[in-house]
Amino acid sequence: MSSFPLTYNAQQRNVACEFRHSPSRLGRLSMVSLAALWLPIVLSAVIVFVASSIMHAVLKYHQSDCYRIPDEDKFLAVLRPANLKRGFYVFPYFLPKDMKSPAAIEKYKQGPVGFMTVMPNGPPALPKFLIQWFVYCLLIGFFVAYLTAHTVPFGAKYPVVFRVAGTAAFLAYGLGHLSDGIWKGQPWSMTIKEVLDGLIYGLLTGGTFGWLWPR
Repeated sequence: MSSFPLTYNAQQRNVACEFRHSPSRLGRLSMVSLAALWLPIVLSAVIVFVASSIMHAVLKYHQSDCYRIPDEDKFLAVLRPANLKRGFYVFPYFLPKDMKSPAAIEKYKQGPVGFMTVMPNGPPALPKFLIQWFVYCLLIGFFVAYLTAHTVPFGAKYPVVFRVAGTAAFLAYGLGHLSDGIWKGQPWSMTIKEVLDGLIYGLLTGGTFGWLWPR
């Protein structure tokens, strides 16, 4: 008989004995409820909201992301009679089965080729956008809490919580932007800045959860 099962069983007996004589250790290894994480959920959303406002309104390094269309007034005058509804448009438009036809190839060569998002007419509804952004931050905080609560025990040290919560938040805030650079033609300079924004938001979220984790 190999020594591995004996060693393993001895380790099991030692752990069970330790828990039997130290119930507090078992309590410290119990999972955390979502209700106990309401404060890091809300506070991380607030911190990310404030940080994003500073990054966009004060630092302004995103101002170079968008370009002005040459002769914008003329372009809008030509576009206006089409009465486009709100939505996401692609031009030139072809069904997948027709994209290799001579007519499609010629249009692609002539250009322009691109995507266009049309929004409802009227001034930008900034308060509405900010409210939606904050709700989005809360939603991410909730799922970060859900994941972390099911993988990190009560009483865990700051680095352990920070690593799990920060990674989950970065996945939500940052990596999703890469698909815009891949499939929608978004300039990679803009995409990389958005990923870096997401990294900062992830670090702030992870730090908040690590700081306020129940102990």
